[in-house]
Amino acid sequence: MLTPERHRIILELLELKHVIKLQDLVEATNTSESTIRRDLDQLEKDKKLKRVHGGASLLTQKGEELSISEKSTKNLHEKEAIARYAASLIHDGDCIYLDAGTTVFQMIPHIKAKEIKVVTNGLTHLEALLDQNITTFLTGGYIKKKTKALVGAGAMNGLKEFRFDKSFIGVNGIHLEYGFTTPDPEEASIKGLAIHLGQKTYVLADNTKFNEVTFAKVANLNEATILTNDIDAEILSKYKSKTSIEVVTA
Repeated sequence: MLTPERHRIILELLELKHVIKLQDLVEATNTSESTIRRDLDQLEKDKKLKRVHGGASLLTQKGEELSISEKSTKNLHEKEAIARYAASLIHDGDCIYLDAGTTVFQMIPHIKAKEIKVVTNGLTHLEALLDQNITTFLTGGYIKKKTKALVGAGAMNGLKEFRFDKSFIGVNGIHLEYGFTTPDPEEASIKGLAIHLGQKTYVLADNTKFNEVTFAKVANLNEATILTNDIDAEILSKYKSKTSIEVVTA
C-alpha cells in the first residue's frame, strides 16, 4: 500500500473514532508497526493528528474551551495523582500561586505545608483553601463565566504585586514548537505572568495535553517543569530535550 493511501485510511479512522490504537492501524493497513509509527510522525508534523500513548488522536479545536464541570470529569485518576505529587512540593512558609485550572484545584486537599500564603485567580479554589485554613489572596479582575477565573487588567495589575516561591499552572496544550497554550488570550496572559513571577514553576498536565496546540501562547517549554502521568516513551524523550519533566505514578 502506498503512503498516501495509508495516510488517508489513518485519517478516516481517526475522524470516525477520534482515538485509535497503533495495532488497529497496523491491521487496517496491513503493514508493519514501524511503518505506521513513521506515518504517525509525518502526519503529526503536518498537524493532521497528535501522537498519544499507544496510538493517535484527533487534534482539538484551537479555540475550544471546556467548562469547569466538563474538565473535572476527564482523566480524574491521572489528575489526582499529579495534584497529590504537586502538593508535596510545597514547603512550610512558601508563598505560592495556584492557577484557576481543575488539576491545580485538586492540589488543595493534599497541601500539608504550614504557614503558607496562596495567591489565586480561581474563584472555585476559595472554599477549599479556607477549609484548609490557608492564608489566601485573590488577584482581582473580572470573572470569566466559563472557567470562574479572574482575568483582565485588574487581575494582571493585582498579580504584579506578588512574588512566589512556586507557581502551579494548568494548560490546554503542550507542543514542541509552540510551547504551552490555552484557548483564551486573557487567561494566557495571567498564566504567563504567574510563570514569570515564580522562582520555580510547575505545569500540571495529564498526557492527553501533549502534542496539542490551542489558540493563545502561555510560555515556552523551558520556562516550567512539567508534571504529568504515564506517557509514551518516544513522546517523553522528545520533550525531555526541551524541558524538565517529572512523570508521576499513581
